[in-house]
Amino acid sequence: MKNTAPAPRAPEETGHGPAAAGQQADGRTRRGVARLLLERGPVAAAEIAEALGLSPAAVRRHLDALVAEGEASTREAPRLGSRGRGRPARLYLLTEAGRSRFGHAYDDLAVAALRFLAESGGEQAVRAFAERRVATLVDRHREAVTTPEDPARRAEALATALTREGYAASTREVGTGEQLCQHHCPVAHVAAEFPQLCEIETAAFADLLGTHVQRLATIARGDAACTTHVPNTPLPGASARNVPDGGKSL
Repeated sequence: MKNTAPAPRAPEETGHGPAAAGQQADGRTRRGVARLLLERGPVAAAEIAEALGLSPAAVRRHLDALVAEGEASTREAPRLGSRGRGRPARLYLLTEAGRSRFGHAYDDLAVAALRFLAESGGEQAVRAFAERRVATLVDRHREAVTTPEDPARRAEALATALTREGYAASTREVGTGEQLCQHHCPVAHVAAEFPQLCEIETAAFADLLGTHVQRLATIARGDAACTTHVPNTPLPGASARNVPDGGKSL
C-alpha cells in the first residue's frame, strides 16, 4: 500500500524556520525605523542608522519600503550656507497612513459622536467636551509639570507627561524660549474636523506652564508635528499651581 502521508515541510514553510525569524526581525526593525520617524521626523537616513546601530544601506531599504507602501514621504533638507553641488539630502517623515501604525483607533466613531454633539448641543457643547477631556489629561500630570519654577523646565516636564499619554513629545531651545514638539497626536483625525480640541489643548498648556504660548503647527492641519512656542518669561503673577478646581476653569 502506497504511503500517502504528506511529506514533512521545510522549516521555512512552517513559519518557524530561519526565513520566518528573518521576517520577524525585519518587521521589528521597520517598526523601529517608523518609530524614529514618528519621534524625530523629518529626519535623515544617517541619523536613523546611528540611532539604531544599523548601516545606512539597511535603513534606506526599510525607508524605501515605507515610502513604497505610502507610510512615509520625503522632502529636501534645507541647505545651510551657499548652495553646493550634488543632490540635496533627503529627509523622511511619516504620512497619515504611517501614523496609523501607532493608533488611530475609534477615529470614525469619535468624529461621528462629536458631529452628533455639535448638531444637538451646538459649538458650546463641543467646547465643553474638549475642556473636560483636556482637564482630565492635565490633572494627571499637574503636580509634576508645575513643580519647576521656570517655563523651560515646565516645558520639559510637560513633554515627559505628553509622551506618557502617547504624544511622543520633546523640547528644544530656540531663540527666546522652548519649542514643544508633539510628534504624534492620537486624535489628529478628529482634531482635523474639530479644531476646538487643539485650541483647548493650547490654553491648557498656557495654564500649566504659567506663560503665554503660541501654537505654530499641528498634525491635524497636515504639519509634521504639533509645535508650540513657549517663551522663557512667565506671565506676571502666573502660577498654574494656584488655578482652582484642578484647572477646570479652562
